[in-house]
Amino acid sequence: MSKVLVAYFSASGTTAKLAKNLASAIGADLHEIQPKTPYTSADLNWMDKKSRSSVEMSDKSFRPAIANHVESIENYDKVFLAFPIWWYVAPTIVNTFLEQYDFAGKTIIPFATSGGSGMGNTNKELAPSCPGASLKEGKVFSANTDKNSLKAWADAF
Repeated sequence: MSKVLVAYFSASGTTAKLAKNLASAIGADLHEIQPKTPYTSADLNWMDKKSRSSVEMSDKSFRPAIANHVESIENYDKVFLAFPIWWYVAPTIVNTFLEQYDFAGKTIIPFATSGGSGMGNTNKELAPSCPGASLKEGKVFSANTDKNSLKAWADAF
């Protein structure tokens, strides 16, 4: 039996709810990607070009530091990766997470929450950070998506 991980980054708690529901629905382990410096509401003000999130997202090479790590990542065959959509892609901290591990031969399935946009260029931006992995097409969900719907989606992988 393959071991499944749901790893998530959630700056405001919205994506955390979705990730926890998926992990519960499919019986997966859960890991929160915690930034070394937590994001404040001012950091997340996308209307302020000088806010932390705006500055990070304007430089695609920026890699925010992560405070924690997954124990025994090699034990997982499949990783569901959750995050909010920022500027039509995953936040660069998700790239930081992917670049910390060897995902070659593993399946990565991105899923996200969004205030209104789709996945945009997410896979194009994430693919270089997980060479050798099978990166599947992601999907945007409402934070309130029920467990049965999440399980039905996840079972396709």
